[in-house]
Amino acid sequence: MFQIYKDKSGKHRFRLKAKNGENIISSQAYASRATCMKGIKSVAKHSMEKDNFKSKENKGGKWNFNLIAGNNKVIATSQSYADKSSMNKGIKSVMTNAPKMKIS
Repeated sequence: MFQIYKDKSGKHRFRLKAKNGENIISSQAYASRATCMKGIKSVAKHSMEKDNFKSKENKGGKWNFNLIAGNNKVIATSQSYADKSSMNKGIKSVMTNAPKMKIS
């Protein structure tokens, strides 16, 4: 489920949460709720293609991924995962759940 919220500076952001309540991905800051909704729609559209997910391992050995739009801009960023297998499960979860666009 997508959750829209305001950050400390009053900007709108979204996150996609798993059934267990964990954040899977989160967005950049948007000036309005309407532009935040456009970001969610972009996630729903671009999450259907595995090639739109770019994964990386950081210096500490943790893994994360970005979801990339057609213009090569980052739409959303994942949490950090302890291993690549867990990260791949996160990607699969986004691919399965984001297109449904349930919003709270």
